Amino acid sequence: MATQTTAVRGRLTFLRLATALQTLTIFFQAVTAGMLLSSSPGEVLHGVGARVMYGASMLYVLAAILAWRPGGGSPRPILYASGFLVLASVQVVLGIAHVPTLHVPLGVLMFGLSVLALGQSGSQSFGARRSEIELMQYR
Repeated sequence: MATQTTAVRGRLTFLRLATALQTLTIFFQAVTAGMLLSSSPGEVLHGVGARVMYGASMLYVLAAILAWRPGGGSPRPILYASGFLVLASVQVVLGIAHVPTLHVPLGVLMFGLSVLALGQSGSQSFGARRSEIELMQYR
C-alpha cells in the first residue's frame, strides 16, 4: 500500500510540473506580445513561444491522464487540461488570423486560468500528503 501512495505522489508532481510549464509559457507569450509591439525580434519569439505553449498544453493533457488512469485520481484535471488545449487551439487560430481584439483577452483569460489550475494542483498534492500523515498516525 505504501508503494501505491508513492506512485500517486509522483504523478501529482508531474501534473504540477506540467501545469507550471504551461503557466510559464503563457506568461512568456504575454512578454513577447509586448515586445511584438516595439521590435521585430518580438514577432519571432512570439511565434516560437506559441509552438512551445501549445506543446506545454499537450503535455498538461498527458500529465492529467497519467495522474488519473494508473493512479486512480480524479478525472477532473483531464477536463481542465482538455479545455486548455481547446483554448490554445483557438488562440493559435486567432493569432494566425491577426485578430488581436479576441487574441489578447483570451491570452489573459488563459493565464488566469492556468495560475488557478496551478494553485489547484498544489492544494491537491498538499491534501494527498496530509492524508498520508493522518494515515500514518493511525498505524
